[in-house]
Amino acid sequence: MPETKNQIIDLIDRQDICFLSYVDENGFPSTRAMLNPRKRQGLKEFYLTTNTSSRKVQEFLRNPKAGLYFCDKKYYQGVAFTGTVEVLQDQSIKDEIWRDMDIIFYENNTDPDYCVLKFTADGARYYSDYVATDLNL
Repeated sequence: MPETKNQIIDLIDRQDICFLSYVDENGFPSTRAMLNPRKRQGLKEFYLTTNTSSRKVQEFLRNPKAGLYFCDKKYYQGVAFTGTVEVLQDQSIKDEIWRDMDIIFYENNTDPDYCVLKFTADGARYYSDYVATDLNL
């Protein structure tokens, strides 16, 4: 299994975007393309940035259940995580995640519309070489 986990880490780190899903107010799944996580701790925790005013943030505050998906279309590989999202407003994590390029979206790293989403995985399914593998995290 360590080989598989290394392949998944490589897959994630090669991507520019990922897909984050939440459950909307009517109970339906909704998915958004996101910039790849700014910080990752193994395959358990992923930190993404977004607008505090976005619909997904409001939905995560109501229901934290989420999905996070990474794919590499060139190699026909993907990994789908299930888990929960916390909306973080702590300035220390916002400072850590901030990148200079964020100035195109936010006034600065203290902008109230800038927040961090912490996705914590509780399970994953990896697809590669026409085989699906469930992972225990």
